[in-house]
Amino acid sequence: MSELAPTATKAELRAKALAKREALSDKQRTKSAQALARRDFPIDIISGMVISGYSPIRNEIDPAPLMQKLAALGARLALPVVNARGKSLTFRAWSPSDRLMLGPLGIPEPSPAAAELIPDIMLVPLAAFDRLGHRIGYGAGHYDYTFAHLRKSKAVTGIGVAFAVQEIEAVPALSHDVALDYVLTDKETFDFRSK
Repeated sequence: MSELAPTATKAELRAKALAKREALSDKQRTKSAQALARRDFPIDIISGMVISGYSPIRNEIDPAPLMQKLAALGARLALPVVNARGKSLTFRAWSPSDRLMLGPLGIPEPSPAAAELIPDIMLVPLAAFDRLGHRIGYGAGHYDYTFAHLRKSKAVTGIGVAFAVQEIEAVPALSHDVALDYVLTDKETFDFRSK
């Protein structure tokens, strides 16, 4: 077995996990998103708490059913706006009835007129995760940079959202990679706060 550089290993693990996610049918994806929303949320929702979600791309699990449930419990919702690489994401207020516009990367985002919010909880998409709370994203580092930036001034809880098939044995985490506090899947909730 040859030694691979950590980035090559991450790329290989990302490709394998994404292939498993791509293999899910539309029906399975819909059922999984609904199952995830029915699960108990690991944090008590306080009225006015800001929770950021995401607009699903590349067959990511759709967080909309979960976000609607959280809004019904009193949470204020936000979606990220992608800025330049190496810059923190910006979060803008969003409700399920709002129209979205395509951002520079083709990801649906709230209007620039929507209020900017700082999340208390960030629901984070991912390509793969392990049982230590490490995640593999798409390689741009947007969420790692955002956590590092926001946590300088506020405790922000990171919750990965994924299909159960995206779990892998181990993510080769680097020093700049930010571990998640939880991962929610359609089958299980993982709590990493004590690890």
